[in-house]
Amino acid sequence: MARDADLIVIGAGPAGAAAALAACRSGLSVVLLDEAAAPGGQVYRAPPPGLSVAPERQGADERLGDALRDQVAASAVMWRGGARVWSISDAFRVDAVMASGNESFTAPRLVAATGAHERLVPFPGWTMPGVIGLAAATILLKSQGMVPGRRTVVAGCGPLLAAVAAKIVAGGGIVAAVVDLAGPGDWLKALPRMASRPDLLRQGLGWALKLGAARVPVLFRHTVTSVSGEEGCEAVTVAPVDAEGRLTGGRSRVFEADALAIGHGLVPGSEIPKLLRAAHRYAPEAGGWAPERDAFGRCSVAGLYAVGDGAAVAGAEPARLSGHLAGLAVAHDAGRLTPAAFEREAASVQAERDRMLVFAGAINRLMRARPAMVEALAPETVICRCEDVRRGEIEAAIAAGAREINQLKHFTRCGMGPCQGRMCGETAATLLARHVGSREAVGYWTGRPPLRPVPLADLLGQFDYADIPVPTPAPL
Repeated sequence: MARDADLIVIGAGPAGAAAALAACRSGLSVVLLDEAAAPGGQVYRAPPPGLSVAPERQGADERLGDALRDQVAASAVMWRGGARVWSISDAFRVDAVMASGNESFTAPRLVAATGAHERLVPFPGWTMPGVIGLAAATILLKSQGMVPGRRTVVAGCGPLLAAVAAKIVAGGGIVAAVVDLAGPGDWLKALPRMASRPDLLRQGLGWALKLGAARVPVLFRHTVTSVSGEEGCEAVTVAPVDAEGRLTGGRSRVFEADALAIGHGLVPGSEIPKLLRAAHRYAPEAGGWAPERDAFGRCSVAGLYAVGDGAAVAGAEPARLSGHLAGLAVAHDAGRLTPAAFEREAASVQAERDRMLVFAGAINRLMRARPAMVEALAPETVICRCEDVRRGEIEAAIAAGAREINQLKHFTRCGMGPCQGRMCGETAATLLARHVGSREAVGYWTGRPPLRPVPLADLLGQFDYADIPVPTPAPL
């Protein structure tokens, strides 16, 4: 039986929690769903029982996460953790698998706050044990208190490089090297905009000082070209690149390591707006394909709002503010907040969000996609690890007439695995764009349920033949 509410919010990170709280304060009944057991999202992920950090040892993320969870607990928001949302239909019905089985919720308005996922450009050995994303390394470090390996190479681009490397050092691990696609000039160019957030700038400088004290080598304008080992990561080979990520032919270096944490930026996780057929645009500055929306998160589908990094990659604080604005917009659209009150409450939040976006713009430029990295991939390189689709197969499908990303999926099964194209989509689309002219022409994966893999048994529940209704036989 479906549970009715005025608003359903999917995702309980900074954006989703802020949207739920703002709408709830205006008198709306709100259901907040998330796969995690507690609110916080990835950035404020709660540690599991028994691994809580003592108050005196907490950093800013731990304190902010605890405050967010306290606010949700003290509110009238109906919190449902451990909810794996697998289907959303019009008007809006949300189905989620929970410990009790499948549950349904309905509401006239829906906020999608599902965060971002990592962009990872493949290379030989990227599917080996010991190779993980920067975000996955962050989860290990934050919520499990574990380092990725005894000796780790940290590679890719953006501020997560320093954050992950510094946390590995603090956790007792060894960082063999930090390998950054950007050059010192790129960071210096970003510095004036980064100065708009002195708190984050100080945090970043603190990470850099920790790495310097640990004598961690930092290689600017380098990329990982391969990972080698018998049964897992044993060595990481890196080489110099130009500003677009193209190999320069310079000297390669090999680092002994049993782990590699790597990421090439973030992509909006806009699967819900795609599933509901909301209009999208290709926005490199936002991380990729992003739902078209107004300043308050309203999408082209009536009643649908998209907020946080799932709509445009910008970081935790801009995400929180975008969620707050969407929550106010929901209350206004539902008639619970007068136009005057809405304008008054939203004005200061908008101003603060716009100020925060200055910093976010600088970081996004550092994390931008570099198509030249994809151009250099060898034919035998695995692109879709779920379905074991290689570059050569993708090129063959393009030669056979695939001209749009969903055609490519039909031809090759690329994107049909459990991750539903989250890992391979960017690389496959970049390869196709080389032939059809642009990412806009390539398009994006069509959203389809299930949004997440769910066991059929969880949907069916417990029953036997006696539970099956058998109609009375028709008279002879």
